Amino acid sequence: MKKHTKVYMDFFDYCQDDKILCEMECGSVATDIHHLERRGMGAGKNSQRNHIENLMALCRDCHIKAESDGMFNMFARIKHLENVCHQIWALIEYEKRFKKNANRN
Repeated sequence: MKKHTKVYMDFFDYCQDDKILCEMECGSVATDIHHLERRGMGAGKNSQRNHIENLMALCRDCHIKAESDGMFNMFARIKHLENVCHQIWALIEYEKRFKKNANRN
């Protein structure tokens, strides 16, 4: 598994067998993890290009559109950042409940 795919799947708590839907909500299954900001040549392994804020699950059609249409890519970035924020909020809420239940025992 490529590093950027692992980063994405770990952050959103997906397993390798999970069906991941396109984040553009077109109804298709995601086939690619798109770099919202292009990887470019020479991006090292510590590059910010592989941070979750820059990685988005897209179906093939949306991936092609994101690569060729700057406005679509910008809209995709906004939608993805909303999804990242929702995931962070869910993790915070989960941790609060876990600590609250642990304190009861």
